[in-house]
Amino acid sequence: MTDNLKNIIESLIFVSDTPLPLDRIQKTVPHADIHEIRSAVEILIQEHECRKGGFLLKEVAGGYQFRTRPEYHEWIKNLIQPNPVRLSKAALETLAIVAYKQPIIRNDIEHIRGVDCGGIIRTLMERKLVRILGRKDIPGRPLIYATTKYFLEFFDLKDLKDLPTPKEIEAMENLSEPTVEENAISHESISEERKKT
Repeated sequence: MTDNLKNIIESLIFVSDTPLPLDRIQKTVPHADIHEIRSAVEILIQEHECRKGGFLLKEVAGGYQFRTRPEYHEWIKNLIQPNPVRLSKAALETLAIVAYKQPIIRNDIEHIRGVDCGGIIRTLMERKLVRILGRKDIPGRPLIYATTKYFLEFFDLKDLKDLPTPKEIEAMENLSEPTVEENAISHESISEERKKT
């Protein structure tokens, strides 16, 4: 593996608007095999971690993306003043049900929550956090819902296996973890900087 390959991959990840998967990198750099690409990405992750600069390289939503370090969110927020993503308690409950029970139909969501969820599901779809997978092969052929890649990206998850367990959620309730807004700032700040180049 050459330094040139590593630099090419770093620049591709930097300009990509979404997390960049290894197979997409390989299509862009066909002279490199997947093992060389994976090795270069791992070296880049280590270099950015050792550097302790303002951003790092993370595996998110099935790809790789530069993210600002959470400890600098206050200054970034002062600069770009993003509109915080606000989800109601009902929307968060519905999103959690979809995330943990997917694939799931609306009737099952409403059974768990005990209330109508049509409007909330539409809102979550508009925010690109939930998507339609298809229709369930039962009478009425109801729509099947699941989370999106953007859901993983937004909540800084590699994949659904990274969702916290109920015990981890209880333990986190007393800790000061980055908020939904802070995660959004981390992602938004890098995106805004990319647009300027």
